[in-house]
Amino acid sequence: MNPSSLTRVVINGSKGRMGQALIAGASRMPEVQVTGTVDMGDSLESCLARCDVVIDFTLHDATLPTARLCAKHGKAIVIGTTGHGERDKAGIEECSRSVPMVWASNFSTGVNTLFWLTRKAAEILGPSYDLEVIEMHHRLKKDAPSGTASTLAEILAEVRRLQVNEVLRHGRQGLVGARTDEEIGMHSLRGGDVVGDHTVVFATNGERLELTHKASSRETFAGGALRAAVWVRNRPPGLYNMQDVLGLR
Repeated sequence: MNPSSLTRVVINGSKGRMGQALIAGASRMPEVQVTGTVDMGDSLESCLARCDVVIDFTLHDATLPTARLCAKHGKAIVIGTTGHGERDKAGIEECSRSVPMVWASNFSTGVNTLFWLTRKAAEILGPSYDLEVIEMHHRLKKDAPSGTASTLAEILAEVRRLQVNEVLRHGRQGLVGARTDEEIGMHSLRGGDVVGDHTVVFATNGERLELTHKASSRETFAGGALRAAVWVRNRPPGLYNMQDVLGLR
């Protein structure tokens, strides 16, 4: 293969579950070359000269410094880390003005199809359906709800022209009263080694529609992130997501 056609990547968070899946996935993609692996205590900056794209699957407080380093050195970045606060989100988005960035809560082709279907279902069914999001992950996951579940809620709120932070309701306990028409229920389950299950429920009098995606392996996420790295390499600066990578916009 012509070296100029290779996408050289550095994997940030290489010792984690996703980092290991990325390394394994890259070994099966001749168009991708891993030129650096970085984890806690390692120097990311020392690896940047020999890469085209940084793939970040770390902790939420490490993403902004990583994005700033990429912006400083003119390197594209793919971000799969979730759980960021609003200030960090704003800082990360600012970096996309300098370099191309794919930032997604989930890199699975199936999940991104779920995003698309959720939007279409919300548009077709209209405001008479109650909306609930249910997600389940392994017992070691640190943030809740998952980034994917948050994206699903954001899609639902956008279709309804609502502010997601104002209508999101995390679980229910006690005498909470009748469900409001506007609220979007959010429920996070944790247990075992579940890779990731997500269900969107549309419920009204007489019927219920459920859209569900279940992941059984991290390979699907790793493959999507590597695909995004190849795609973003020569894009102009800007903030992209997997809908762009897959042509679903």
